[in-house]
Amino acid sequence: MSLNIMADYILGIESSCDDTSAAVLKDGCLLSNVIASQQVHKDFGGVVPELASRAHEQNIVPVVSQALEKAGISATDLSAIAFTRGPGLLGSLLVGTSFAKALGVALDIPIVMVNHLQGHILAGFIDQEGKENRHPSFPYLCLLVSGGNSQIVRVDSPVEYTILGQTIDDAVGEAFDKCSKMMGLGYPGGPVIDKLAKLGDPLRFKFAKPHIPGLDYSFSGVKTSLLYFVRDEMAKDPSFIENNKEDLCASFQKVLIDILMDKLIKASRQTGIKEVTIGGGVSANSGLRSRIENEGKKRGWNTYLPEFKFTTDNAAMIALAGWFRYREGERTPLDVAPVSRMADF
Repeated sequence: MSLNIMADYILGIESSCDDTSAAVLKDGCLLSNVIASQQVHKDFGGVVPELASRAHEQNIVPVVSQALEKAGISATDLSAIAFTRGPGLLGSLLVGTSFAKALGVALDIPIVMVNHLQGHILAGFIDQEGKENRHPSFPYLCLLVSGGNSQIVRVDSPVEYTILGQTIDDAVGEAFDKCSKMMGLGYPGGPVIDKLAKLGDPLRFKFAKPHIPGLDYSFSGVKTSLLYFVRDEMAKDPSFIENNKEDLCASFQKVLIDILMDKLIKASRQTGIKEVTIGGGVSANSGLRSRIENEGKKRGWNTYLPEFKFTTDNAAMIALAGWFRYREGERTPLDVAPVSRMADF
């Protein structure tokens, strides 16, 4: 006698900031991942919340439709809908949350809320057909780095997390963006600085490193150190930034990576955990990726780097995090509201 076991198709919806994304998973394997990016914010040097929420309203229906079409299924095949509840921009989150609720009611299927940060932490578990799908073993350490977060997280299971250390002021991605803007290099700052850093000398300039106890981070002092240094040099030579931007970017990026890695190495020593991953937008930084691989070889770590397409905000990671929670029996009531900040995991 054969058993007819139904597959779980999960639709993921991500709308925490300025990218509208939808993805479909079949039993944890990625079938589609569609992202609609918003270019309008570059003119303002940062994301404008009102413009972002309006663009989400325009994009969400075609993005979800395209995700279902690429997956080769119809909406009626879905088992559940995973959506980002927070953290993020409240107006943007409201669009995704409302859509997930409405579609769930229309299809009479459950919805599952997801913490956006958990999605980044679990991005390394996204399976793809035809690829070698390496996954970290539990427990593992995740260096979560983005424009809004810099944390070291111990992950004991897909639904169990402990923050071991976090920034006490700026996030590392915020430091990249602010200093790029200060030097007139554009927005977003991370990719620009990373590109220029490849052409520069990381040992040319020295910037202050904070001395924060434990596993917490601080990046405001590094930012201030660069600001004062450039200000003083510009007073002597107005062309200083233009003539030294590659070395400035390389030196600035190096000190940020040094700060991140010093605490990650310390966390590994304290916990004895040698399974190490990175996640979040800054995990796309080539200098950080190279450094974590080199440190891993030196220290006997098993390191796992997410594909570049899974480092930015995307619905594939939301669908996966939702799938894990769906399998645990979690269901989200329809009266849930999005939140711009989430106290914990």
